[in-house]
Amino acid sequence: MKASALAHPNIALVKYWGKRDVAYNLPGAGSLSLTLGGLATRTCVEFDAALDQDRLQLDKEDVARGDKLERVSQFLDLVRARAGITARARVITENDFPTGAGLASSASGFAALALAATKAAGLDLSPRELSILARRGSGSAARSIFGGFVEMNDGIFPFSEDAKRVETKSLEEASQAAFARPIAPASHWDLRCLIAVTSAGEKDVGSTEGMVRTQKTSPYYRQWIASVAPDIERAAHAVQARDFAALAAVAEASCLRMHASAIGAEPGILYWNATTVELIHAVRQARAGGLPVFFTIDAGPQVKVFCPADARDACHALLAATAGVRQILQAHPGEGARLCEDFR
Repeated sequence: MKASALAHPNIALVKYWGKRDVAYNLPGAGSLSLTLGGLATRTCVEFDAALDQDRLQLDKEDVARGDKLERVSQFLDLVRARAGITARARVITENDFPTGAGLASSASGFAALALAATKAAGLDLSPRELSILARRGSGSAARSIFGGFVEMNDGIFPFSEDAKRVETKSLEEASQAAFARPIAPASHWDLRCLIAVTSAGEKDVGSTEGMVRTQKTSPYYRQWIASVAPDIERAAHAVQARDFAALAAVAEASCLRMHASAIGAEPGILYWNATTVELIHAVRQARAGGLPVFFTIDAGPQVKVFCPADARDACHALLAATAGVRQILQAHPGEGARLCEDFR
C-alpha cells in the first residue's frame, strides 16, 4: 500500500480567488492556468496498519502537529472513505522550490498527494475524478492534475450538492461539478515563465483566509467575480491562436483585478512588497520598448513573468537588473501529475 507521484505547480493566467463553499473548496468562479514544468513536488504515501496516526514529513522536516498535518489527514480521510480502509499513512513530500511563498506549492502538493494516496489505497481514478478529489485539498490543485493550459470549471451545483453528486454517482452524471480540463497540451505553445522570488518566507495571510476575508468584506468582490468568465473566454481564444499580446492583456488585467479586490478587503490584504511593485513597472516599460513580456502575481509577493521562448534571455536580464530579486526560477509548459519511482 505504497505509491509515489510527481506533480507541477500551475500559474493562473485568469485568477482563482473566492469560494462559494469553503468546506468543499468550490470556487466562486472558474480560472485558466498553465502547468509549469521545471518545478515539482514529489510525494510518497504508504498506508501502514501499525501507525496510530498519520505522519507527515515536509521538505525533510517532520511535522508532528499543526494545520499542515491536519489538512493532509483530512484529505487522506477522503481517500480512506472511498477505498474502504482505515490504516493511517506515512506521507513524505518534497518541493524543489520555496514552500508557502506564493508559488503554488499547495497546487502541486495536493495533486501529487491525490494521485499517490489513491494508488497506494488501491484506487484507480480517472483524471477528472483525481481533479475533483485534488480540489478538496486545494482549489488550484484541481488544475495541476493536467498538463499544459487548463481551464477550471466553477460548477453549477449549490454548496455541498456538488461533492455529494461526485461522491455518490458516476462522473458522467456529475459532469457539471467543479473540475479542471485541459484545453491545450504543453507542446501547443512554448512560452517561458520566469519567476522572480522577492521573499523566501511564507506569506502572512494564507490563500483561503485571504479569499474568505475578501468575499466577506471587499466592496469589489462581486465585480471581480463578474469579470472572470469573460476573461476566461478571452484567454482561451488567445491560447488557441497563440496570440501573445491578447494573452498579456487579459492576464495582467485579471491579476490586477484580483489583487484590487483583496486590497479592498477589511483589513486590506496586500501581498506585494516594494520589489513586486518595481517589477510591475519594469515589465510594463520593457513591453512598451518592444520586449514581448507580461506579468502575473498570485497570493504572494513573487512575480511571474511570461515571454516567448526566444525572449527568455532578455527577460532574465530584466529581472536580474531589478534590485530586491533574490532568485530567478525558470519554467516551461509542463505535463500533468504522474506516478514516479520511490524517491526516498
